[in-house]
Amino acid sequence: MASDYRILNQINSPDDLKKLAIEELVEVSKELRNFIIEIVSNNPGHFGASLGVVELTVAMHYVYNTPFDKIIWDVGHQAYGHKILTGRRDIFHTNRKFKGISGFPNMSESEYDSFGVGHASTSISAALGIATADMYQGINRNVVAVIGDGSLTGGLAFEGLNNAGSSKANLLVILNDNNIAIDENVGALKEYLVDITTSKTYNKFKNDIWNLFGKINKIAPHARDYAQKLENGLKSVFLRQSNLFESLNFRYFGPIDGHDVVHIAMLLEDLKSIPGPKLLHVLTTKGKGFLQAEKEQTKFHAPGKFDKDTGEILVMKTDKPQPDLYQDVFGKTLLELARLNDKIVGITPAMPTGCSLKIMMDEMPDRTFDVGIAEQHAVTFSAGLASQGMIPFCNIYSSFAQRAYDQIIHDVALQNLNVIFCFDRGGLVGADGPTHHGVFDIAFMRSIPNMVVAAPMNELDLRNLMYTGQLCKYGPFSIRYPRGRGVLENWKLPFEEIVPGTSKQLSEGDDVAILSIGHIGNYAAEAVDILEKENISAAHFDMRFIKPLDEKTLHKIFSKYQYVVTIEDGNIMGGFGSAVLEFMSLNNYLSHVKILGVPDKFIEHGTQKELCHELGIDAEGIARTTRLFIKKGVFSKAI
Repeated sequence: MASDYRILNQINSPDDLKKLAIEELVEVSKELRNFIIEIVSNNPGHFGASLGVVELTVAMHYVYNTPFDKIIWDVGHQAYGHKILTGRRDIFHTNRKFKGISGFPNMSESEYDSFGVGHASTSISAALGIATADMYQGINRNVVAVIGDGSLTGGLAFEGLNNAGSSKANLLVILNDNNIAIDENVGALKEYLVDITTSKTYNKFKNDIWNLFGKINKIAPHARDYAQKLENGLKSVFLRQSNLFESLNFRYFGPIDGHDVVHIAMLLEDLKSIPGPKLLHVLTTKGKGFLQAEKEQTKFHAPGKFDKDTGEILVMKTDKPQPDLYQDVFGKTLLELARLNDKIVGITPAMPTGCSLKIMMDEMPDRTFDVGIAEQHAVTFSAGLASQGMIPFCNIYSSFAQRAYDQIIHDVALQNLNVIFCFDRGGLVGADGPTHHGVFDIAFMRSIPNMVVAAPMNELDLRNLMYTGQLCKYGPFSIRYPRGRGVLENWKLPFEEIVPGTSKQLSEGDDVAILSIGHIGNYAAEAVDILEKENISAAHFDMRFIKPLDEKTLHKIFSKYQYVVTIEDGNIMGGFGSAVLEFMSLNNYLSHVKILGVPDKFIEHGTQKELCHELGIDAEGIARTTRLFIKKGVFSKAI
């Protein structure tokens, strides 16, 4: 295969890329695209986004003096080509693997990763901060933020644009416009960008004017300034509205073909000489160069393993029936509840497929709302719906819910509105790593007054907790569940209310009490079986609620057991175990408590199984810690 990458194999840094003639960038782009296809087909990751910006990536590293010049990617789904060109080609096969390189730009991994990313809409603000620091320190360099049209729907992106437009910072924003995020883009901004990109008359006029005055500029230094003023004055003739970006004081260029690498490189070189905030509008195709990814852009955003020749997604076959994904249990249950209660609506910030809200959306499009990458808006929008008697199920990935914390407190909990939060991807999510692990929600939700905080151990409990939340008896209601499959073959049983603050005992025992919360309780149940074979008698309690706690059961536990172990797949500090310790202290019990969970550090990427094993919260680790705890009286710091 090495012969297929004649030029790419000689590029170990952007300096090697710069040695090429500009015409050779076409071949580099071809080889880079094929390399990404070859590696990602066998080692799954974010696929379509990186294919779409191959030419842009090559052009930027050809023109800019990285890492001195700064390129800040938004989210980072599209940064695989960047990693390959900046010295990580030979280790790219470890991407997203345990102890391998990160799937996102990471400042601790490479000096070429100018800013750590993973969540949407951060690039403009970060780039403005870097450019402003450069002005203050007298550093003259190029600072570039690359943001997709999907990420541009996030409020933070507009805050950055607004601030940058009033500054004198030397900042270039490249808008990578492919008309899709993970799912199809929504909202007025989408329609606006379509207007710009489809107004052929305006764009031909703009390009002709710019090229003409570019020639004159050699003898008249300010010619292009006049060109811009002329263009602004005639713009309304061709467009229904003025240019949004120029109204924010950005000099707007484009739209241009994002797959013409030579043209992009030449234009980027020209833009280096223009000071102040600028925006280059680049049109690309997500999945470019791989037919199936171009046709099925959502599926090939992160498709798993696939055949690089046929495009067939390779699914591991098994004769044993597989439990449903928790996200699908949510989607199917929500639709079932919505059929029974016409007040129920569903809300998600740009993840209808990922969270399976699309199941309800396909049947009830008027009662489901994809609000774009706008978590804060999703929460307050839900609060507005609830204030008028609707019953909103607001589904946000746990790590993304962090972005809407003020709205959860101020707009929902303070007003005691019946919003049901469904936090998908709670706990360790796997290969996406620290930007996506949902390990903080237990701690940050349990501190909010009026909030019920629940975590199901299996699909049936998830189903019944959703039913309980929509009864509108308990106020704001949050349910967190993990990424991946459940444990039950048959969970579609009649709905039952689960009264907040009630637990269930899963096994009897005399030596130790194991208290678990959520899906990780299944590992705890396996640990109980391991301990039983060693003649250690463990009682296991699935607590179900972090808030309110089942105090009646806790009184019984602390009255009987000298040793208590708590288990959660969330942050130890301030989490479920902390709540149990608080109860013990307030009620003057003197049992010994061992807290198992995620320690006070950011956890890197790996499979969920690998990470649970490393943290000692798989069945083997729980059994080992419990054994040492009660046999040797080990009261060391929690793992």
